[in-house]
Amino acid sequence: MQPLKLVVVSAGLSQPSSTRLLADRLAEAARRHLAEERATEVRVVELRDLATDIANTMVTGFPGAALREAIEAVTEADGVIAVTPIFTASYSGLFKSFFDVIDNTALAGKPVLIAATGGTARHSLALEHALRPLFAYLRAIVVPTAVYAASEDWGTGGDDRTDGLAARISRAAEELAGLVLRRPAAAERIDAVIPFEQQLAALRP
Repeated sequence: MQPLKLVVVSAGLSQPSSTRLLADRLAEAARRHLAEERATEVRVVELRDLATDIANTMVTGFPGAALREAIEAVTEADGVIAVTPIFTASYSGLFKSFFDVIDNTALAGKPVLIAATGGTARHSLALEHALRPLFAYLRAIVVPTAVYAASEDWGTGGDDRTDGLAARISRAAEELAGLVLRRPAAAERIDAVIPFEQQLAALRP
């Protein structure tokens, strides 16, 4: 049985960044939940490293090799974790531009966990008024729990019962794992495709 493919898209701009830190924590929690049922491969796509390629692709329509590989990884993933910093109450331009250059059918039916970071908790509503509508438009299956981490969240300690951020991460990761495990893996979906000739033959009297 092929391992499940989990792809993490991180739009953090600094290095290191709280966005990447949140992305890593979500990925590890999801991998842990998935590992109970299936082996899982995790890949991180750092949009910071692809910024120039994304801008060129927006103008020319032709992605470079690195960006094309990242797009293929997201397209072939069994589940996606998408994390962005929040600027002016919305996702970053780099984050939006990456999903603009992906075919708008690539995420159809794919489980996606949305998450964001920001300086203040007042930006947390951006998950619901900006990110969730974006992925709903792309026909992804967005997990119910979205995760937002403000600056003060990183100073809290504790476990899933005492740390609000840890509890949200665990709950969202568990929801993502449940959706991924109920969906056939990429390789199995390819195997399940019925050739057009067979479909046509089945319609004949």
